[in-house]
Amino acid sequence: MIKIFHNPQCSKSREALTLVENFCRQHDMPLEIVKYLEAPLTRSQLAALREQLGIPAETMMRQNEDEYASMELAQADDDALLHALAGCPKLLQRPIVAYRDKAIIARPPHLLNDFLR
Repeated sequence: MIKIFHNPQCSKSREALTLVENFCRQHDMPLEIVKYLEAPLTRSQLAALREQLGIPAETMMRQNEDEYASMELAQADDDALLHALAGCPKLLQRPIVAYRDKAIIARPPHLLNDFLR
């Protein structure tokens, strides 16, 4: 199964979703679409996703959002950042695609071409 953490309002997320849908169709594979703004991830789900991504929580953050600055997250540790992401899902980078035991921030979406092999 492939899982995409998707924001339908984001053009890059929509582009990645199309690529993932095509891959799933070609390989007769199920797809789970997680609209994380409607159903925010818990801190433990975010920690598991960070492990799949293999990156620090800081890299999962949309640092250009006003909330990032207003919450003073620039010097925060991973635990504080995951807590902030759980409370403000708008800060999560997008799109994120999880496949097998790994995940990738598919920005730009063409990164999925190698990831899904």
